[in-house]
Amino acid sequence: MTKPRIRWHIGLFLAPAVAVYTAVMIFPLFNTLRLALFSRVDQERVFVGLDNFRTLFLDPLWSDQFWNALGNNFWFFLVHMLVQNPIGIALAAILSHPRLRFAALYRSAIFIPTILSFVIVGFAWKLILSPIWGIAPGMLDAVGLKSLFQPWLGKEEYALTTLALISVWQFVGIPMMLIYAALLSIPEEVIEAGEIDGVTGMAAFWKIKLPLILPSIGIISILTFVGNFNAFDLIYASQGALAGPNFSTDILGTFMYRTFFGFQLQLGDPHMGSAIASAMFAVILLGVCVYLFGIQTRIRRYQL
Repeated sequence: MTKPRIRWHIGLFLAPAVAVYTAVMIFPLFNTLRLALFSRVDQERVFVGLDNFRTLFLDPLWSDQFWNALGNNFWFFLVHMLVQNPIGIALAAILSHPRLRFAALYRSAIFIPTILSFVIVGFAWKLILSPIWGIAPGMLDAVGLKSLFQPWLGKEEYALTTLALISVWQFVGIPMMLIYAALLSIPEEVIEAGEIDGVTGMAAFWKIKLPLILPSIGIISILTFVGNFNAFDLIYASQGALAGPNFSTDILGTFMYRTFFGFQLQLGDPHMGSAIASAMFAVILLGVCVYLFGIQTRIRRYQL
């Protein structure tokens, strides 16, 4: 079969997937960007250019909420980067040890929370951490640490970090499995060569394995960034659309939801909601570009 004929068959095979992806991803994205350039004036849609973005960034009624949500989003992401991913790497390193017994059982137990519904996770942790009927106070009391208990989801200074750590608990299995797969892909000859040179144990991980899995760590980092700046479900399920207390857990996802669809006494504004969604897209795109053209290049140079 000639190459043009093979390409034609491949294109025909991929056409349905491309059509579905365009319908559910590409079209809504461009339609959202289009809506952000319009506004409602006297029940009519009027082209206003970048006025919605000026309002979002400069009008105190909108900008205070936007910058608060953006700052919370960055903190939510940093907790995952500094807690979730290092724990995932450590777990993968431990579980990849050839002499570890019941490794498959441990992997399954750690990965199971990732398949749970956000609603279940949010509701369950609200019950666990409740100062009235939760089990957390009793568990801390059993080990003599009840004085450390706080209503972590009810205090502004603790709520966002608590939710981020709950998210870490739920999703630490993903970086663990990706790094685990990367570690298993390292050729045995490389490890054996290191052992001949006397590089074993933790030294083998730091000097041999870690440089080889840096591309996987980079991919996990950018997936963490994209996932956290698209976050919505856990905060909505546990704190509601108002992201309490006092908007201390508000992120771009909940801010966009309240604006686009409306909530309680606030009327929905699809055009301002689209402006917020477009700003989210710009932040995510900027982060991906920084990774592709900056961090990824440095990883390759480090490996060389």
